[in-house]
This record gives sequence, structure tokens and C-alpha cells, in this order.
Amino acid sequence: MADLSAGMVLDGGRCIHIVESVWAGGPGMSDSANFVRVNNILLGWLERPTLKWLAAHSPPWMTPDIYTAIGLSGSLLSFIGYLQSRSHPAFFWLATFGFLVNWYGDSLDGTLARYRHIERPVYGFFSDHVMDVISAVLFFVGLGLSPYVTFGVAVLTLVAFLMMSALVFLRTSVVGEFRLSYAMLGTTEARALAILLNTAMFFFRAQRWPVQVGSLGVLPLNPYDVCIAIVGLLLLCFFVTTAWSESVRLRRAAK
Repeated sequence: MADLSAGMVLDGGRCIHIVESVWAGGPGMSDSANFVRVNNILLGWLERPTLKWLAAHSPPWMTPDIYTAIGLSGSLLSFIGYLQSRSHPAFFWLATFGFLVNWYGDSLDGTLARYRHIERPVYGFFSDHVMDVISAVLFFVGLGLSPYVTFGVAVLTLVAFLMMSALVFLRTSVVGEFRLSYAMLGTTEARALAILLNTAMFFFRAQRWPVQVGSLGVLPLNPYDVCIAIVGLLLLCFFVTTAWSESVRLRRAAK
């Protein structure tokens, strides 16, 4: 396929090529086989050997694509569980099971490919993270449709997650580093937090804590909204600090 390029005209008519020779193996995303993958997470000491063992014991007919499909099916299960929790809180367990299935499939597709040396870096990067975005929408929208979480809080946190995802993909293309964790927190810790939240919602049901807010008086505080809002604020903080520091670094490097 012919080379493709895209550019941006700046002051003085200068043109900076942002994507160059995409299909010819130039310095675009098609060269993603050369990026550095960084995933330094709190639960890594437990997750890494577990995934290695699961990949080694996967049946011969299992493929990375099947694991990707399993991961997406887990997201659908979580969405259905959250939606059905409006009729009975026991469906929070279905949502929790969906998170486990999602972790199993989403974590093992790339692990199996690397274990068997059948990597397809560009296809794998693209398909895996398309599924990740779909899964995030299913998780957060489903959570917002559950009876104990405010829809607006869940959607705003989803926006923060998508902003952070876009930044991660941009850094992968520009810097060559695919960073999956910030402050030793990644998607595995996010799933663990979601499972804890589901458990709390099952056992404690709806909660409203009275909080004195200055002249506004006593306001009811939803602790589940607070937990999700904290996640959103963390994502926004990671986005702002990373985007600023990377912009400064690139400006100083005159790139």
C-alpha cells in the first residue's frame, strides 16, 4: 500500500509531518512494535506470575482473538449486571463476575501472544484497545444506570478515562512509550476497586450520609458517588500533569 502522510501548516508555512509512511513502517503507529510497554502496578507481583501460568496452560486451540472476545463478553456481563441491579441487588455479583471475566480475557490476549511468540503488534494494539474503549463505556454507563450511583458522576468519570486513554495513545505514537500505569495504578487496580464497590453496594444498599456544608446546611452525601468521583479526579490529575510535562519536554527539545 502506498505511503501516507499527514501534516499541519504552522507559522511561516512550515509543515510538520505528524504521521509519515504509516503503512511503510515509518515513524508512525505502524512502528508500534518498537514501543516500550510500561506496566508497573501495585498488584503486578501477583498478576504477572498468574498470567504467565495461565498462558502456559492455555489449550492449543485458544488464541489471542478468543481471549479478546472473552474480555468483551465480561464487559457485557457487567453492563447487564448493573442494569439488572435495579430489580435486585444480587445482580451486583453478576457485574463482579463480569469484571473477573474481563480481566481474564483482556489480560491474557497479549500475554498468550507473547508467550507463543505469535505477536501481531499493530493489529494487537489496535484491536485490543478498541475493545478497551468499548468495555470502559459499558462499565461506566452500566454503573451509572445502577440504582446507587448518579449517572452524571459515572459519565464524567468515563470522560476522564477516555481523555487519559487518548493521552496514552498519543504518547505511544510521539514518545514511543506505552504507559499502562500511573502512580502504580492501572486497570487491574481499577477492576479491584469496582469489585469492592459492587460488594459494598450489595451489602449496604443505598447510602446517604448527612454532611454539614457551611451555609448550605446538611446535605446528603452518596459515598459511592464519592468513590467514583475520586477515580475521575485522579484520572484528570494524571492527564493534566502528564500532558503538561510532556508538552514542556517536547517544546524544549524543539520537536
